[in-house]
Amino acid sequence: MNGRNRIEPGPTRGGMPALRGLNALGAERLVGVGFRCWLAGYETGDISCWESGWNAYSVALGPLHAKRAVTELACWVRALRASASRKIEYSPVGCPGFCADECMAIALIAASQHHRCPAMRACALALTGSELIDPVIDAANAFADALQDAEQLLSPEAVAALAAASRGGGKDLPTARA
Repeated sequence: MNGRNRIEPGPTRGGMPALRGLNALGAERLVGVGFRCWLAGYETGDISCWESGWNAYSVALGPLHAKRAVTELACWVRALRASASRKIEYSPVGCPGFCADECMAIALIAASQHHRCPAMRACALALTGSELIDPVIDAANAFADALQDAEQLLSPEAVAALAAASRGGGKDLPTARA
């Protein structure tokens, strides 16, 4: 695997490793930033959050692919919010790392792209705190497909990092090797 898709866990927050922004490049970073921007936009009503997300996708994917990906991103985040029985946490827009819920969201989309259904369901349950996850899974699959069609494939390490954190009791994980 090349360094571009490498995920490096950082300090833990809520029992999950926070992915460091500089090492979570490419598709993983795109998912985390989009998730954060859309949640912040819905919560605050500040359009600049959505503009920041759109700009990241447009630069990474080009306007045509960004349009579909951002549409599916918005549907996925809306489904998460509608199903959630708890507050979904996110870091401030522009923060270099990702918090536990953002890491869980990244793992959910990675699990979808790599057809790991039990991991997808576990991530959706953890993110929502609810049993009403079918709309979340459906929207996640559509978003994952849009990213894959734009040649943005998340690393299976994003799912593996989640599993390792679960086994390790929330301790910091060693640096992923290329």
